[in-house]
Amino acid sequence: MTANLLDYDLEGLAAYCEKLGEKRFRAVQLFRWIHQKGEQDFDRMSDLAKSLREKLKGHARVQPLVPVSEQASADGTIKWLFDVGGGNAIETVYIPEDDRATLCISSQAGCAVGCRFCSTGHQGFSRNLTTGEIVAQLWYAEHFLRRKLGTTERVISNVVMMGMGEPLQNYSALVPALKTMLDDHGYGLSRRRVTVSTSGMVKLIDRLAHDCPVALAVSLHAPNDDLRDNLVPLNRKHPLDELLDACSRYLAFAPRDFITFEYCMLDGVNDQPEHARELVQLVQHHGGHGIPCKFNLIPFNPFPESGLLRSPQHRVQAFAKILSDAGIVTTVRKTRGDDIAAACGQLAGDVKDRTRVGERIARQRTIMLKPVHDRQGDGST
Repeated sequence: MTANLLDYDLEGLAAYCEKLGEKRFRAVQLFRWIHQKGEQDFDRMSDLAKSLREKLKGHARVQPLVPVSEQASADGTIKWLFDVGGGNAIETVYIPEDDRATLCISSQAGCAVGCRFCSTGHQGFSRNLTTGEIVAQLWYAEHFLRRKLGTTERVISNVVMMGMGEPLQNYSALVPALKTMLDDHGYGLSRRRVTVSTSGMVKLIDRLAHDCPVALAVSLHAPNDDLRDNLVPLNRKHPLDELLDACSRYLAFAPRDFITFEYCMLDGVNDQPEHARELVQLVQHHGGHGIPCKFNLIPFNPFPESGLLRSPQHRVQAFAKILSDAGIVTTVRKTRGDDIAAACGQLAGDVKDRTRVGERIARQRTIMLKPVHDRQGDGST
């Protein structure tokens, strides 16, 4: 079977070329053709020796993903559905803004973490994506957008691994993909502008710090273990103390001097003033010195299976004010692409669930959390 060259970072491609009897500089040339120029046809790679082109035609291919559909939002957001075989499809989202252009990339077909507020998790889990399938999302989007905009300059400035899946559960494929994104011969993205979002894979956060430290976002969503156990099941394995310790260790290697905490605002569940005050206590006093961080408050995008509702705007703003008044940088994420189901937590693709995650979530709904105001008439924690 021929090798898909999108599966290799530059070191991997150099090793592959060495097996073909070629020097390292040929791998650099080839890498540039594939990623900087978006070329698939070896015959058009004009500065490669003809003998190498012939070898490549017999042993290798550049295999991108084929979009099944493309949807454009009124706000400029674009969502692509890519077929990854076996009855599975993944989603990738492009979000243009005045000062940046962000691509939200998937790492798995589905997700096994099963967070209550995420529609991807409710679809279940099929498989990890390959390195080539992760990179192919950027390859396609970057070169599609260049053609559309009539430019040879780089379009995508930021990548967030916040699409379908838990990126750190697909670690062996993720790291070479990140290295390709960062490589100056590839996409040349800054470590500060590539973000891995995790629900709390503690040991793998530590590995990432040494293997490929990029910006880190942690899906927090609760200020205490009891609440987070119900919202983010992974918390039962890696409770908040362990997770925040890992965040502290990561900062020694991170390209930014803070951790971003993602917090999805759920009506009556985690959005009360006492939750905000508890968060302040948690991050400012953990380990005796606190954790430099910023909070990104995310409006929940409801879907029927969740049984949850979006917090009203006035409560989100009040929550943000408590954090800000405590000196914590806090933003409220703009909802982008919700008219095409491309907003945070909405990516679901089409997944053949082989783990029955969906069934387990359905059973859990019988013991779902009641809103705070239903549980405690005085509104206290």
